[in-house]
Amino acid sequence: MADKQTSDILYTVVDEAPQLASGSLLPIIQKFAGMAGVTVGTKDISLAGRIIAAFPDYLTEEQRQPDDLAELGRLVKTPEANIIKLPNISASVPQLVAAIKELQSQGYALPDYPEEPETDEERDIRARYDAIKGSAVNPVLREGNSDRRAARAVKEYAQKHPHSMGDWSADSKTHVAAMADNDFFANEKSTTVTAAQAGPARIVLTATDGAETVLKEGVDLPEGTVVDGTFMSARTLRAYIAKQIRDAADKGVLFSVHLKATMMKVSDPIIFGHFVSVYLQDFIAKHGEKLRELGWNPNSGIGDLEQRIAGDAALEADLKAAMSAQPPMYMVDSDRGITNLHVPSDVIIDASMPALIRAGGKGWGPDGKPADTKCCIPDRCYAPVYDETINYFKETGKLDPATAGTVQNIGLMAQKAEEYGSHPTTFEIPADGTVRMIAANGDVLFDHRVEKGDIWRSCTAKKAPIEDWVQLAISRQKATGYAAVFWLNENRPHDAELIKYVKRILEAEGVADRFAIMAPREATRFSLETIRKGENTIAITGNVLRDYLTDLFPILELGTSAKMLSIVKLMAGGGMFETGAGGSAPKHVQQLLAENHLRWDSLGEFCALGESFKFLADARGRKAAAILGDAVEEATTQVLENDRSPRRKVGEPDNRDSHYWFARYWAEALAAQTEDADLAAKFAPIAQALAENEEKILAELAAVQGHPVDLGGYYHQDPAKVAAVMRPSATLNAIIG
Repeated sequence: MADKQTSDILYTVVDEAPQLASGSLLPIIQKFAGMAGVTVGTKDISLAGRIIAAFPDYLTEEQRQPDDLAELGRLVKTPEANIIKLPNISASVPQLVAAIKELQSQGYALPDYPEEPETDEERDIRARYDAIKGSAVNPVLREGNSDRRAARAVKEYAQKHPHSMGDWSADSKTHVAAMADNDFFANEKSTTVTAAQAGPARIVLTATDGAETVLKEGVDLPEGTVVDGTFMSARTLRAYIAKQIRDAADKGVLFSVHLKATMMKVSDPIIFGHFVSVYLQDFIAKHGEKLRELGWNPNSGIGDLEQRIAGDAALEADLKAAMSAQPPMYMVDSDRGITNLHVPSDVIIDASMPALIRAGGKGWGPDGKPADTKCCIPDRCYAPVYDETINYFKETGKLDPATAGTVQNIGLMAQKAEEYGSHPTTFEIPADGTVRMIAANGDVLFDHRVEKGDIWRSCTAKKAPIEDWVQLAISRQKATGYAAVFWLNENRPHDAELIKYVKRILEAEGVADRFAIMAPREATRFSLETIRKGENTIAITGNVLRDYLTDLFPILELGTSAKMLSIVKLMAGGGMFETGAGGSAPKHVQQLLAENHLRWDSLGEFCALGESFKFLADARGRKAAAILGDAVEEATTQVLENDRSPRRKVGEPDNRDSHYWFARYWAEALAAQTEDADLAAKFAPIAQALAENEEKILAELAAVQGHPVDLGGYYHQDPAKVAAVMRPSATLNAIIG
């Protein structure tokens, strides 16, 4: 039986900068909402919270906490769901291990993460931890498809106050390099499951010696499901990497790889490991036995290697020499020597590629200077998007945010649609042979000849989410009148199956003439040409492109993807409101710890909050919630118009200052509205107190900056310490309560 939502709105407890910001913002939200009779509760989906929830048998009664993610997973399948979801950590193995160690240091008797489990107990521990790493949250919560766009106030502000863009040169050497063959694109096979084939399927590897291994049983394939299978050849991948390293040296450009080792938590860390081991091939050949003794896995990156060899002068010198012999690398942090290959989760393609493109195609080199860059994106399924974007700007020059139109997105993601490389149906193949996906009735849906070390993956998109996605696109196009494009490549097997659904539904609804279907490369150029003219378009995409495009275009249009309005219309009738990207959150936390300045911008939270209130009003007939939502929109507009967003440097206004101004503008809007006199009367004294005490509150907020702070932890913080840091104004606290 599904859980019932006990609060009107549920606000998620997450990680890093968004969670720190909640320490200041959430008390304001709960106070204001409560005065209008709306309750706002919390659910913990943080990395630390999920670890604790997974190991109750290792912890004391006081340390245990419920599995809030599982509860939310049940709630999103009910019409009552109204959830504000902040960005959470999609943990790589190094992040997961760091969080475990921190919790252990705080007295939580958690087991270590077993890199190579040998006993049944270790295999159970590994399975529990593996269920937490990567994109473990989103597939559970996303029981609806995505409607992402720039809020009107945000877009208007970006046009009035355009952000800086790097200049593009026609002779820029920056380029995208993808595999020419034997990648996921080349080897993909796809089919739509028939009624006869529906049911639990199996994935089986038959080795060349005849030995059979069941890789996965019970793969849910209802009728109408689009199911794919494909693989990337490890041998071809390694040859491609070696070729690109040589070419980077010849061209005199930085070497980089752009993956998504968080969302694609099985496949992409393996691909990342191949990049590390090819880049350090000579070093590994010389010291392989020692590195095995140290327990180093290339999938963990150069940063983990440096920690394991620390103090061994000979190894440290050889590593430095090996890296110096290769072309210079794109850097995450030049000052600290953090390279592209240090940590798998440090270079996330949907954040790193748009940032490089916005900067005129420049990446940061080890010398701390910008330089042209080779961007390795091995798989050709989506590499053409970035390749075409770079080619377009080389031809036309940079985009002008002051005049640019906008690209909205309708994304297919419900019920784990297109969770490539992250499902438990992605494998590093243990032996040469043939992989088959076998339907419940015994039909072989597809097969692949593979070699040991190849990365084989399968994923699904179920019928109901596909149909809901197309209908959502029809509704959005009707509401806006914008040019609408399905980003689907008829020459890719998966997309060809989706196109059958799309055409059938569009024709049945009589709207086929309002939509185009284009491959990603062509759709990219069309979208860029459209927004350059100041016009708008809707990109209707699958899950991965939804992720990539809702960073790429907002970063070009707005300067950031954190300010996007992201609405998930849950298929059961509820609503989930996401608050933008969290990719820069770690750097924000580092600055707070060192200087007590948090530059995280909560604009995404403001946008989601307003939509959540309006949804509550529409779904439950709660008039006061509608008034709250309208006032949030007005407050958000005022924050932007009066330039009350956080600044980057210590000593300047930060996240806490912006929350004061948001609270003040929100209270003033509620006091000024005439739809509910009682509510106006309640908020009038709060608005007055916030205005009268402006100078004192801002002085109290400014006084704490410039000094290191203690949060009691990075992944698992002390709530009292966070409150002390994030709510330093006694005057503001007294007004808010």
